[in-house]
Amino acid sequence: MIREVRREEIPECVRVIRRSHQTVADEFGFTPENAPRYVAFATDEGRLLWQMDQQHRLMVLDEEDGVICGFYSLLPQDNGECELGSLSVLPEYRHRGIGTALLKHAMDRAREQNRSVMNLSIVEENRVLRKWYERNGAVHTGTEKFDFFPFTCGYMKVLL
Repeated sequence: MIREVRREEIPECVRVIRRSHQTVADEFGFTPENAPRYVAFATDEGRLLWQMDQQHRLMVLDEEDGVICGFYSLLPQDNGECELGSLSVLPEYRHRGIGTALLKHAMDRAREQNRSVMNLSIVEENRVLRKWYERNGAVHTGTEKFDFFPFTCGYMKVLL
């Protein structure tokens, strides 16, 4: 069941985000020391509460049999666009269509907010994830290398 996050569910959403993104960290060798700003290490309750209260991000979860197993957020942008953040599915719930359902839900919610584009970023080296987003309608728009990440940030967008 896909629905909006309730404030008291923030701690569990943090756990979902961190565990979900830890698999990428493990695959590519990211650690809190070499990538402290990577989502698996930088996400905590304070950050999500700030995003909810100050940025007014829409936060959505997927719950299966009473287990919160998926998450995403949408940040409205001034230019009629929005940013998809922290699309996450727990490893043991992957390959069941949950990520696709969450992405489609995010696209629908963005359209409801009269957004024309949904932007997102990925670890560019994660070719599997990039191909998954492309199969689901995203277009690669570029890359950027930051000193504080041991990877390249890839940027994609979905025209809504």
